[in-house]
Amino acid sequence: MDRFETHEHDVLVIGAGGAGLRAAIEAAAEGARVGLICKSLLGKAHTVMAEGGVAAALGNIYPEDNWRVHFRDTMRGGKMLNNWRMAMLHAQEAPDRVKELEGWGALFDRTKDGRILQRDFAGHRYARLAHVGDRTGLEMIRTLQQHGVALGFDVFMECTVTRLLKDGDRISGACGYWRESGRFVVFRAKAVILATGGIGKAYKVTSNSWEYTGDGQALAYHAGADLIDMECVQFHPTGMVWPLSVRGILVTEAVRGEGGILRNSAGERFMFRYVPELFRADTADTEAEADRWYTDKKNNRRPPELLPRDEVARAIVAEVKAGRGSPHGGVFLDIATRRDPEFIRRKLPSMYHQFKELADVDITKQPMEVGPTCHYIMGGVRVDADTAAATVPGLFAAGEVAGGLHGSNRLGGNSLSDLLVFGRRAGLAAAGYAKRLPRAPAVAEGEVERLAREMLAPLERSTGESPYAIQEALQEAMEANVGIVRTEDELRKGLEAIEEFKQRLRQVKAVGTRQYNPGWHTALDLWSLLTVSEAIIRGALERKESRGGHTRLDYPKADPQFGKVNVVVRKEGDRMTVAREPLPEMPRELQALFEGDK
Repeated sequence: MDRFETHEHDVLVIGAGGAGLRAAIEAAAEGARVGLICKSLLGKAHTVMAEGGVAAALGNIYPEDNWRVHFRDTMRGGKMLNNWRMAMLHAQEAPDRVKELEGWGALFDRTKDGRILQRDFAGHRYARLAHVGDRTGLEMIRTLQQHGVALGFDVFMECTVTRLLKDGDRISGACGYWRESGRFVVFRAKAVILATGGIGKAYKVTSNSWEYTGDGQALAYHAGADLIDMECVQFHPTGMVWPLSVRGILVTEAVRGEGGILRNSAGERFMFRYVPELFRADTADTEAEADRWYTDKKNNRRPPELLPRDEVARAIVAEVKAGRGSPHGGVFLDIATRRDPEFIRRKLPSMYHQFKELADVDITKQPMEVGPTCHYIMGGVRVDADTAAATVPGLFAAGEVAGGLHGSNRLGGNSLSDLLVFGRRAGLAAAGYAKRLPRAPAVAEGEVERLAREMLAPLERSTGESPYAIQEALQEAMEANVGIVRTEDELRKGLEAIEEFKQRLRQVKAVGTRQYNPGWHTALDLWSLLTVSEAIIRGALERKESRGGHTRLDYPKADPQFGKVNVVVRKEGDRMTVAREPLPEMPRELQALFEGDK
């Protein structure tokens, strides 16, 4: 072990976005020695890209809003596949987490009488999103970062974790490499919290940046933890579709929340044709009623543009397939004809600059071209609702990497409150777990030596295939066969492709040395990308129904029996297995909130 740089902590947090920072803050506050690992630089996280706001039933705009309404919205948005207790804890604790953030210095937009302002978002019955213009995630990260750094925990930047280490069945740490030097590093820890985010780089069109390669889900799976509902991938309805160089970049839902509407190439406001029965009673029938809602929400119903993301994304795909799409394969998002330029620049400053600089489009004068983009995965590491503990002792998970809270479809704004609520719970539970361990679990030197040899293999081959070629082929295969709508034939083609890529990965070659070598980094990322891609496909084959973000053309309706089960993926030997296991049963007093739903 002497030849490896080694660090030791009570709690190691892998991932430094909102969930990781909030977990590290809580664990440090409990007195644990905490290490925080960033794949990129501290502050460069997807939380920053969350623009619209953080969902919390503060009741500042609508006093009738409360945790029960938020809970109901979250469960209905997730098509009832959610872990009910996670959804309940999330709705109950989100207001306190937002106020806590404000106490730490976050500067939210205000109402005229000085309270935190809240805005409308799709799927939320009331204006519920506390926000800072359309830069909410940036303000959250700034606040968490400043508060956390002051606590004095160790931060390791530009470090990629490639494997978790175990002592028997118990987590004992992690190993990885410094991205700059390529040198290996070992982290010994009593507890590990995964907060690594999502899997977007498995797809060709995505709002995710390069760090999102499914690392946490793959680390957990190979360490023996359960993954649940990996087939539930969210395609956000409004990503940029043009120019190609920025295709997939997110266009915040706040545009629709502030009055933006979707039109097809004929100029039709088409969403009225796609209102599902579950949401019909809450959705306006006419454009006149939908427009009145923005100024009189008590006496009118919501516009169909504010249906949950899965519904809007499928509607856009249907319009494009019917030949009514925009010139570059999307539809038009129009706020220019709906709000004056000063309002747009004040409420949506990031969107204004994003389109002006990247697409030469002035959104105060022209519509935006938008289309679905892979954005988020609702499935992930199976965790206990109260402690965020995974099914392997010593392993915890919070934020996007964890499954359960969002069911089969996440509502906008719930991701930021998710990471605050469950980041805190993971940090608290991991610190408590570490305190109860009488000694640090052992790390086997031979295991680290073996993993180091595996990591070096792509650099030591004299011939082999480029990792970029495999990554590009994987993204093409996932986009073509495992996208927003799926069939068994396409999924099986996708699975065959994954098996082929796994064979090709055994012969991958990275040119150059270990020192800042993106090709080598990509070769190592493929291990995670192929693992999560296979889990998504196997889950999608098992779930023979359509629910939320998972749409099967050959099983177009929701099946009540599948609404009662998680699809569980786990490793048995070298094989990935899939099983259906019952969801936790909701108490009767909460079931009553859904009486009358169809």
